[in-house]
Amino acid sequence: MSLVRLNIKGISYSQTQNGAYALILNEVDGDRKLPIVIGAFEAQSIAIALEKEIRPPRPLTHDLFKNFADRYEIVIKQVIIHKLVDGVFYSSLICERNNIEEIVDARTSDAIALALRFQAPIFTYKNILDKAGIYLKVDSNKDENEEGDNVLIEDIVNEDLETNSSNEDYKSQTLEELNNMLEQAVIDEDYEKAAKIRDEISKR
Repeated sequence: MSLVRLNIKGISYSQTQNGAYALILNEVDGDRKLPIVIGAFEAQSIAIALEKEIRPPRPLTHDLFKNFADRYEIVIKQVIIHKLVDGVFYSSLICERNNIEEIVDARTSDAIALALRFQAPIFTYKNILDKAGIYLKVDSNKDENEEGDNVLIEDIVNEDLETNSSNEDYKSQTLEELNNMLEQAVIDEDYEKAAKIRDEISKR
């Protein structure tokens, strides 16, 4: 199976669930996006790693892992999102110490937060992108660095971390209705909703 490299496009705040975010990964040599729903803490950690000027007063959990790894000369070489089951992405950290390579299982949100700190590339398999990737219709008249595409740093850092269990339920919808809803969510750039609808379609 061939690997596809991904970049972080941005983080979008969930419009349907407090404290949840959609991490948008972008196919490097293509137009597909891979939205992954993550928690507020992980979103905050990723946002801080992306925004170099923000320095927390004490190390966050992922910063502590990086400091620990540096002390014992452990390097994360790459992150691979290797499996998708019932809407849940599974990832592996490819680590190296003394020229010996080890593979460590990790949540995708944690893996990406660590990849940023180690400046490690992020990959997924083509079949996962074929299954879960979505195409976004891009307006050529819009500036690529328009505010809507930027990572919502301030919102994430200042967001109240209390969560609300107000999940949308798509089980009652037909497959045709779900596909129409997915298309509309992509048009509206509601990536978190699109990810949930996509996961429901994948389950069927």
